Amino acid sequence: MTNFPMVPTRAFFTKGVGVHKNKLQSFELALRAAGIEKQNLVYVSSIYPPNCELLSLEEGVKALHPGQITFCVMARNQTNEKGRLVGSAVGMAIPADKEHYGYISEHHSFGEEEKELGDFAEDLASTMLATTLGVDFDPEIGYDERREVYLMSGKIIDSFSAAVSSIGTSNMWTTTVSAVVFLL
Repeated sequence: MTNFPMVPTRAFFTKGVGVHKNKLQSFELALRAAGIEKQNLVYVSSIYPPNCELLSLEEGVKALHPGQITFCVMARNQTNEKGRLVGSAVGMAIPADKEHYGYISEHHSFGEEEKELGDFAEDLASTMLATTLGVDFDPEIGYDERREVYLMSGKIIDSFSAAVSSIGTSNMWTTTVSAVVFLL
């Protein structure tokens, strides 16, 4: 028997919102909205593999098969409170050197709009990657300024995020999911 590493070669971002009177069914509807409801999802932590190709949502979903064991980094949040803003986001930072790994972060909160969620998730991923790569930065300055330092270092090429938020409805569960889905 040959051992081989299970390193994903492709990945894509997705997100969705589900609303239903039952908590589990609201999660299912969020997965449907994200296009990943037919997968057996396995949550993994925060490493974006070296040489991994980032696909569009359409390309990624098309490559999935019903029942497939599918690895993902997922942020998920739920509320059943009327008027409560609920959200989740994943952020990714990609190194300039494609032979080096990047980072993915998950963030979920209440009361934050999608831009705030996405920026925070990107900041987390970028900061983790920057510290790994030895980028010198002032942690006290704002993310926009740090992002410029990260990009100007030449060690981090870009960062991305997928964020989603929704307002809770009376007598219903609202679920948000945001994920980076891996393909082997």
